[in-house]
Amino acid sequence: MSILSAIWSFFATYILQKAPYMVGFLTLLGYCLMGKKWYDTLAGTLKAIIGMLILNAGSGGLTSNFRPILAGLKDRFNLTAAVIDPYYGQNAVTAGVEEVFGKGFSQVMTLLLIAFIVNILLVRFNKITKCRTLFTTGHVQVQQAATAYWLILFALPSLRDNNVALMIVMSVILGAYWAVGSNLTVKPMQELTEGAGFAIAHQQMFGIRLGSFLAEKLFGDKGGKRKVKKVGEMEMPGFFSIFNENMVCTAILMTVFFGIIMAIIGKPFFVASGATKETENFAFYIFNTSLQFAVYLAILQLGVRTFVTELTASFQGIADKLLPSSVPGVDCAVCYGFGDSNAVTFGFLAGLTGQIIAILALIVMGSPTIIICGFVPVFFDNATIGLVANEKGGLKACLVIPFCSGLIQVFGAALISGWVGLADYGGYLGMFDWDTVWPMFTVAMHYLGYVGVALVVIVLLAIPQIEYRMDPEGYFLITEDYDAYVEHKAKKAGKAA
Repeated sequence: MSILSAIWSFFATYILQKAPYMVGFLTLLGYCLMGKKWYDTLAGTLKAIIGMLILNAGSGGLTSNFRPILAGLKDRFNLTAAVIDPYYGQNAVTAGVEEVFGKGFSQVMTLLLIAFIVNILLVRFNKITKCRTLFTTGHVQVQQAATAYWLILFALPSLRDNNVALMIVMSVILGAYWAVGSNLTVKPMQELTEGAGFAIAHQQMFGIRLGSFLAEKLFGDKGGKRKVKKVGEMEMPGFFSIFNENMVCTAILMTVFFGIIMAIIGKPFFVASGATKETENFAFYIFNTSLQFAVYLAILQLGVRTFVTELTASFQGIADKLLPSSVPGVDCAVCYGFGDSNAVTFGFLAGLTGQIIAILALIVMGSPTIIICGFVPVFFDNATIGLVANEKGGLKACLVIPFCSGLIQVFGAALISGWVGLADYGGYLGMFDWDTVWPMFTVAMHYLGYVGVALVVIVLLAIPQIEYRMDPEGYFLITEDYDAYVEHKAKKAGKAA
């Protein structure tokens, strides 16, 4: 028994919680099930792991580049606030859960394991459940398990003395959210990537589907009746054509945008924080820091190209043998290698503008909870939503929908983090689904008790059923044979016309 416990402890610590090795493990499993030769299996597994490590280096660089600027905003304007960032949110739960609820953070990992098993079962029986995606982003699972742990303990105080009931309720809700949320992104991602064979398993899954839907309905071509200009199709005169180059576009926009913010914060703060030296030219420091955003975004995209082919190819072995008609749910950054890459930058900036306006509104209204925007929500939420919005509705959708997302992120996070008490510990997860869907879950459970729990689970499980009934023939076809799905969609559109 102790051997099994040690094996599970190692797997939970070094595989399940570390996205690169979780992806590597799935790649290894898939190639083994496909009967690949050992050297092909080893090469594919290593490429998947290294690709994810490259992606993490890009994501981590983006985050570390931005955090000193956030700290400067907080220091410069003397704001005591909750930072909406997954890592700040996880730290807030760790710091406060024992003090507030008398519970240890170690239970979060048990919750994660059981919820992951629920996700697997829902996908395994997808002919009944209609769930087609396995949530594979381990670091995101840890962050979400932590925040869900706090929200459900707050909403259902009667569960605090009943660990078994607590784990059952939490794991069913969280596991269903993972399966259903990532399943919602199948259609937007398959259409964006032309059948690359993955879905998104992150913090804005409902936001991705909603953004894609609104972009198509509000800004789409209406069957050819409306001209839709995408970001990449913008005709910019003269020197504006440099914005057609992704790296150049990112570098210029970041230099202008963050240059203003860093100039307002002032050199003394960055010197005091150790980010730069007194002898260094501040204008050059601003320029160099701004260019780093373009560097890390390029690294991130390289990581995507390195591992996504291996994962999707190997996952076919898992799908064929264990999880038929399914696709892996992966980090949202994976989709940045597809579609119009400049839409990533435009979506991010539109979302950041929305967040800043919302933060100023909170200050003017005298909100008891002031939000400090974190880089992870403002970039990864809005860049991803902007990318899918541009695909369906063009430039206008790419700007309007992420802008609205930025407003929602701040106002939603201020309401939920202040209400449940996480703001007192300095952070909240703060990404789109956790500012919209999860606050609604929390309200239902808090005021309706176990009836609210049942309602949340029923609504979640009903979503894929409704989606299936909207297109029974194409629902599984989109993951099994994308070319056939395109033909099916064309025939369907022809009949509708």
